[in-house]
Amino acid sequence: MLKKENPKTRSEMAGNSGGGGGGAGTATPGAKRGRPFASASSTHSEHAMPSTLLGPSLQVHSTFQDQNHKRIVLALQSGLKSEMIWALNTLTLLSFKEKDEIRRDTTPLAKIPGLLDALLQVIDDWRDMACPKDTWRPSRYRALGTNSVVTGFGSAYEAAGLKDSLSRLSSETGLSNSEGPVSTGPKRRATEWWFEEDGLFNVDEEGRAERQQCAVAASNIIRNFSFMPENETIMAQHRHCLETLFQCIQDYITEDEELVTNALETIVNLAPLLDLRIFSSSKTSYIKITEKSAVQAIVGMLGLPVKAWHCAAAELIGRLIINPDNEPFLLPCAPKIYKRLVDLLGFPVVDSQAGAVAALYNLAEVNADCRSKIAHERWAIERLLRIIRAPHPMPEVCRKASLILESLASEPQNRGALLAFENAFSEILFSDTRSSDSFARILFELTSRSNNKVAMARGIWGM
Repeated sequence: MLKKENPKTRSEMAGNSGGGGGGAGTATPGAKRGRPFASASSTHSEHAMPSTLLGPSLQVHSTFQDQNHKRIVLALQSGLKSEMIWALNTLTLLSFKEKDEIRRDTTPLAKIPGLLDALLQVIDDWRDMACPKDTWRPSRYRALGTNSVVTGFGSAYEAAGLKDSLSRLSSETGLSNSEGPVSTGPKRRATEWWFEEDGLFNVDEEGRAERQQCAVAASNIIRNFSFMPENETIMAQHRHCLETLFQCIQDYITEDEELVTNALETIVNLAPLLDLRIFSSSKTSYIKITEKSAVQAIVGMLGLPVKAWHCAAAELIGRLIINPDNEPFLLPCAPKIYKRLVDLLGFPVVDSQAGAVAALYNLAEVNADCRSKIAHERWAIERLLRIIRAPHPMPEVCRKASLILESLASEPQNRGALLAFENAFSEILFSDTRSSDSFARILFELTSRSNNKVAMARGIWGM
């Protein structure tokens, strides 16, 4: 289960650890999962792999001057490779905090106007070009690179001069400076470059990989910011931020795994303050995300076999359901959620069990209908008892599992399902001192009610 108290960066920030120098003599890092190039062991990947971009090569003093805040935002907005790398490295160092570190000079996002939007723009720029070439997309206006001669991303189409640019345009359109028009296929006007996926301002495969690294770095910075309490309210009320994060987890199949993980963990950190109604509010919308699609994305992550993803999704559901305003959007998917959470209880991984117990603990407190459905979910009670008997390495998980059973026992319609485990309850009552109080109350609820004839015959646990 993800812990909010121990943020750690996982993006490719360690590629240039040798200091300020970056080029010759630096070992090429191995290919990361989800990267658009092949493994580093192949000969082809040595040419396709971009040079090392991001790493702690820039040492930033803890008291970074306020006058540089504006420069960071402008560097991110410029779209220039060198400026963006400087800004991302700087923000990575400023946003990273060790566990239990007390930093007095933490700068809230509110004091740096436009920073969050600039970071989101880095992710949006990557997602704008992330669609594979073999996937058809309708033509649309391309503004990437407008008013920029050379951005620095990629190397195949570098504009070394006007002659080179004209020669490339001539070769692609079938025009020759010496021979005049030569027809090699359908003629295209120069303006058509703006409407093509391989247009004038698009980048090659190396540039796409570099853009992807920048997007992952930006998502990691946003994740680090979400661990700071002074930023939570700003980010939880920022519709563009939430839309971008939910879109990343929606596209988990094609998107970079590290980017998806960063987005999911950011949402988990913001969940206690998150109101899903923001997606239908009057705030400006940049990406079409609704409350229903957001919940479906979370449920989709819950059903995946990746431990980090389904654990985070379970914790996210448990935190979102605390807000009564989110109940109308989560409860329609409750049957799928209950079934998957009970499945996670049976996993041998302790983190998966802990995430499922945390979510069920909050879901059982919503209403009687939730408690009834959880109690009658197959294997639910048996697996909760197994976690308590094991016991789970985390005492808090065992305590919550006991409280879930106690909450289920408070509903009269659940007594039949729970009485089948009466012997197990009595065994834990006498053998486990940590849970004895909870199971004493459970047995009292099951056997001392006058309207249950079976319970009256067995009623030996009166208090």
